Amino acid sequence: MAPKILCVAEKPSIAKSVANHLSGGHVHTRNVPGNQYVKNYEFDFAFGPPWGNCSVTMTSVLGHLTGSDFPPQYKKWQISTCRELFDAPVITKVAEDKEPIARNITQQARFSKALFIWTDCDREGEHIGSEVRQAAFEGKAGIEVKRAIFSNTERAHILRAAQNPVPLDDRQVSAVAARIELDLRLGVVFTRFTTLTLQALGGELAEQRIISYGSCQFPTLGFVVDRYFRVKNFVPEKFWSIKVTHRREDMDVNFSWRRHRLFDRMSVVVLFERCLAARLAKVTKLLKKPTSKWRPLPLTTVELQKLGSRFLRMDSQRVMKVAEDLYNKGWISYPRTETDQFDKGMDLMRLVEKQTQDNAWGPHAQGLLNGAFQQPRGGRNNDQAHPPIHPVNYVAPASLGEDERRVYEFVVRRFLACCSDDAKGESTTVEIEYGSELFAANGLLVLQKNYLLVYPYDRWESSQQLPHFTVGETFEPSEANMTDGETSAPGYLTEPELISLMDANGIGTDATMAEHIAKIKEREYVMTQGGGGGTGRGGSVQQFIPTTLGVALIEGYDSIGLDTSLGKPFLRKEMEIKMKEICAGRKSRNDFVQETLEQYRDVFVRTQQQVELLRAACRKYVFGEGG
Repeated sequence: MAPKILCVAEKPSIAKSVANHLSGGHVHTRNVPGNQYVKNYEFDFAFGPPWGNCSVTMTSVLGHLTGSDFPPQYKKWQISTCRELFDAPVITKVAEDKEPIARNITQQARFSKALFIWTDCDREGEHIGSEVRQAAFEGKAGIEVKRAIFSNTERAHILRAAQNPVPLDDRQVSAVAARIELDLRLGVVFTRFTTLTLQALGGELAEQRIISYGSCQFPTLGFVVDRYFRVKNFVPEKFWSIKVTHRREDMDVNFSWRRHRLFDRMSVVVLFERCLAARLAKVTKLLKKPTSKWRPLPLTTVELQKLGSRFLRMDSQRVMKVAEDLYNKGWISYPRTETDQFDKGMDLMRLVEKQTQDNAWGPHAQGLLNGAFQQPRGGRNNDQAHPPIHPVNYVAPASLGEDERRVYEFVVRRFLACCSDDAKGESTTVEIEYGSELFAANGLLVLQKNYLLVYPYDRWESSQQLPHFTVGETFEPSEANMTDGETSAPGYLTEPELISLMDANGIGTDATMAEHIAKIKEREYVMTQGGGGGTGRGGSVQQFIPTTLGVALIEGYDSIGLDTSLGKPFLRKEMEIKMKEICAGRKSRNDFVQETLEQYRDVFVRTQQQVELLRAACRKYVFGEGG
């Protein structure tokens, strides 16, 4: 009798797709008692040694099987007991609604020789895999456990993954387990303390259900509040400049002042008068050279969220949901990746060939096959888990929903642009000396658009060509003027800018940034408005403006905490660094948890001691007291 292998995916759509590929379409489907979404797919498959021909049951979970919480005696909300939660026991058990799924894995494992885990290949997926492993151990303690490494659901890729399983990475499991424990302890401690403290002020805060805290959520809000105050407190500053224009060959050539602008009017008056006194300008440099606009780097999750928000008229959470759906359907690769370089051994030409049938970008793909293909540029990042986001199979855009079509088209066009040549042009620079001041005029002629032909999200256009000038010649400018202006305030924070700040400061991962942004909107700490100056085909980008409660929370905690304020990114950034150290084997889970709890315990003690500053911020901003 053939040995049995139990395979478990992270979601039903992946289980179905993998089962169809491994079975060649010859699969028997059974329902799982207690859950309408999860199925058991039964088929035969020839694994590599030592398993050989096996009977396979492929099933799935629905994300995490387990949840963590405090024992019942800690359920009551009291400020006096908040500090106890830093050390209180934590119970981890299968969530009630996931019990039928866990029971199914336990039952199937009893008769299986090995467990193959098919969860997503990231830290979170590794932890979900450990939860699956634990459920399987309940049925068969000695079952062998492996995990499949895959980044898309294309058939050949799935077959290779099935033949080359690896052990589960317990370092990643430990890192996520530590993060889950810390999120629980810190979230409950500061949520209860903040909620109970501010509800006692009465008014609209008494009606606020929960004033939640999250170690990523608050720094994200902090970025929005910081920009809000930069806009609110901005004071325009007057500046002056010199503009020189010369008409030649029926063209008006505008020369820009090298100093750009000065904030002292009398200094500019003196320099301007020297220009007028000199009367003649002299050409000191003439430079004509080839120039290029580089094709984009391969697509990462952070870039997809930023550019999706800017060009596709969707917020980052929606972009990621749509990308996840496209991945589950087998159209694109795994959309959660930090990698911006393609492996040299990857057959990119085969992926390009699949796109030749499209009416819009097919001709460009065919041109790449006909000799225009270029190996994509390589960035600096490689998470060693997934390749950059790219199309895996072709699907006619008309068969997709509107949001799916836009995201799929963007992923395809970005990939084809990566495989194209840089745009080529010729730049001309003319520099002049006029009354001891230097000015320059620039011209651009785009000669070959190349990647821009398939990637309309970038712009690079020819400017007016410069007339003929000769080094050493002199001329009297047609016009010279002294101009003035005022500095302008920055705009409110846009979603692409917020994602960039979160990425640079280690707030969340590429997989969770959109969730943190959605959370501060859901909690009504921020609101959004249009008009963020979007470019390209996406129209305006949403801007974030903090609510009075959002401002009060950040101002209150900043006044207490200085650099270790809960509204600053430093504490959470340090947590992310230490989680990577766990993954690299340089730090233990216990050391990380204890070090972090000590830091936050100090913050909590200081918050208790100076809580009146938090109350005062709420009185000022929420109730409008004291100015």
